[in-house]
Amino acid sequence: MADATGQNLTAAPRGILPRVLQSWWAPRQVVRGMADMPDRTLLVVLLAAMLIFLIAQAPGHARAAELDPSIPLEARISGAIMAVMFLMPVIAYAVAALVSALSRLTGRPLDPRHSRLALFWALLAISPAMLLSGLVAGFLGDGPALTLTRAVAGIGFVVIWGAGIVALTRTA
Repeated sequence: MADATGQNLTAAPRGILPRVLQSWWAPRQVVRGMADMPDRTLLVVLLAAMLIFLIAQAPGHARAAELDPSIPLEARISGAIMAVMFLMPVIAYAVAALVSALSRLTGRPLDPRHSRLALFWALLAISPAMLLSGLVAGFLGDGPALTLTRAVAGIGFVVIWGAGIVALTRTA
């Protein structure tokens, strides 16, 4: 399908940002288009997502440090770095391996690399929602707005991850 300028509207987007945005309305198509992504690129996707998550937490930590100075901002950020940049990647690899192993029980096996792709891409795809949630946490604090932004990020993650798994098991 082409628009008035002759551009193909059904073609997979090029670049990371267009793919992240398209993942919110066509996640299967985006993930299927990246099925041949090598492992070294998957690691970069995961670490980029974790870095964005770390940045998204900074406003909330700054607000919390201002409201409760007993734990300084540096300590809060140090803990977040340890959790997000060192522990979360290990947990993400373990979850991807578990999903791949469990998929064999369903009769529709999922390649371990495809399992990692679906999970890591879902984490990167929700990064705009995580950034928004971080800003809400920093400016407004706890409340309905923060709950809503976190719910949108959580639901988006589950939907994009699930769609990625479905798209990649069909091609396996």
